[in-house]
Amino acid sequence: MTHRQTGRRTALLLGATLLFAACGGSASSPGSSPGPSSEPLSGRVAIDGSSTVYPISAAVAEEFQIEHPDVKVTVAFSGTGGGFKKFCSTETDANDASRPIKTKDKPGADGQLGTADDELSEATLCANAGIEPVELKVAYDGLSVVVNPANDFVDCLTIVELKAIWDQGSTVTTWADVRAGWPAEKIELFGPGADSGTFDYFTEVINGEAKRSRADYTPSEDDNALVQGIANDENGLGYFGFAYYEENTDKLKIVPVDDGAGCVTPSLDTIKDGSYAPLSRPLFVYTSRQSLARPEVAAFFAYYLDTVNSFVDEVGYVPLPEDELTATNAALQAALK
Repeated sequence: MTHRQTGRRTALLLGATLLFAACGGSASSPGSSPGPSSEPLSGRVAIDGSSTVYPISAAVAEEFQIEHPDVKVTVAFSGTGGGFKKFCSTETDANDASRPIKTKDKPGADGQLGTADDELSEATLCANAGIEPVELKVAYDGLSVVVNPANDFVDCLTIVELKAIWDQGSTVTTWADVRAGWPAEKIELFGPGADSGTFDYFTEVINGEAKRSRADYTPSEDDNALVQGIANDENGLGYFGFAYYEENTDKLKIVPVDDGAGCVTPSLDTIKDGSYAPLSRPLFVYTSRQSLARPEVAAFFAYYLDTVNSFVDEVGYVPLPEDELTATNAALQAALK
């Protein structure tokens, strides 16, 4: 990795105070007419969403703006769910997502939609706003469980133990409650907030239902805040995307996970081959046909897919296999027609 690349990778993970974390104003109208293709690109591309996907999109945005200085690309992170709310209300052109868009509406108590306590899915909210999402798979991640480096006794956690720690109604408060022989020291828990796709994914595969989680932990949509919390507490335990562990190996200790087939440590190889289960997952960026009608947005996402594998590797995730990248490119091309 070059000196410039190393500096950029570190900068990407510092959080919302950096260049691309700012996201002021609203995106251009989805119905805006694209300018003539012969003119230099100008305009704006607004992206929000997953803090896990943020480092990839921020790296792509940085390089794209070097080639197209009259296009301003803003990349922020309010969590996958929070980002979809903005995307489906036309505030942004794209949403970084660490899970697929939700497509199932939740009826109200009377079993009908249109009541006060119903919940429309993200796909329905987008459709109601005239937004047609375009799903672009961009990488793979291994959701990583970490503790403080001073912790010398946690060498692996089973799926059963993780559920006991994190499930709704959990009575686990100390390490001794997790495994006999561990110290009776209070565990300090850190994790993504409820708008995070990482929170949705972890709770679904570990606790059996998305968003089913104990509430007495320190939440944040900013993974760097979670890193600092665990790094500063000898009894800290938390989870987030693999890239944030990779960037902070001197501050954190990775915990192998046993899903019944033995303890497996997340790495580029174990995430890629699927042996790090069940916490390996795909990462996405969603844009829309309406935003892609603008030439600056179309050019940005064409550039994104042309270069994404090099950026994914740089920030610490697993690049897409060629066949999956080809399929993602085909999805973009179909949306551009």
